Amino acid sequence: MNLFRRNPRYLTIPATITPREIPENLWVRCAKCGELLYVKEFERNLKVCHKCDHHFRLSARERIDLLVDNGSFVEKDDELLPGDPLGFVSLGQPYPSKISETQKKSGLAEAVVSGTGELEGIPIEIAVCDFSFLGASMGSVFGEKIARTVERGLATRHPVLISSCSGGARMHEGIFSLMQMAKTTGALARLAENGVPFISLLTDPTTGGVSASYATLGDVTIAEPGAMIGFAGPRVIEQITKQKLPPGFQTAEFLLEHGMIDMVVHRRELKTTIAKILRMYLGTAAYAC
Repeated sequence: MNLFRRNPRYLTIPATITPREIPENLWVRCAKCGELLYVKEFERNLKVCHKCDHHFRLSARERIDLLVDNGSFVEKDDELLPGDPLGFVSLGQPYPSKISETQKKSGLAEAVVSGTGELEGIPIEIAVCDFSFLGASMGSVFGEKIARTVERGLATRHPVLISSCSGGARMHEGIFSLMQMAKTTGALARLAENGVPFISLLTDPTTGGVSASYATLGDVTIAEPGAMIGFAGPRVIEQITKQKLPPGFQTAEFLLEHGMIDMVVHRRELKTTIAKILRMYLGTAAYAC
């Protein structure tokens, strides 16, 4: 039987044939090269574009799954919740309401997930930032969780690994946010005095008070390819200096070329690279004491 009845103007489809349902979210477009990426293949490639190697942002949970051995992560300090020390209101919305809305959207209590785990069998203390939570802005709980992660490393003598991304200090908490710069750097100074290694991983973007404090104090500082790393944004710098910035300014590769970071490592090689670094530290006499 001919399923289609020919008509001078159009073809008709019998009512017995239903359109095939096409699942949503099958494709994602690369923000850098515009390539359409099949979602399953994209995720197998660790959310890296197979054409231009652009590294998409990962959530904190995805980053932990990437770096920490399966089943070894134990979250810490998840009971810490942001306060409202200033009674801050923005565009008619109180800060507590903004926090509650963000928590529902992101599924996180704060912009940092911290805890203990193992990386290729090596016990570590780890904290990971998530940009989906208010741009991973550094508030008082953010800083407290970073500081506690470092202090656990000091107490256990486990290496500390912090994966950073941030838009800077959280304006909703004013001076309390800026104080976290001193708190986190002070904790890292004590860690360094006791010879416990700190590996800092910089991902896109790492800016503002985070880049100006703990994030750039690693014994070894690693960045993902193409990550934006700096303090103020390029447009702000150009407006202040009245100069055109060089190509690639504030990218991980630019910072590596100018000696600001130690290495740029592809996402697929991050875990093995960090494990090699930690094994070198664990084999030193300074760490043993």
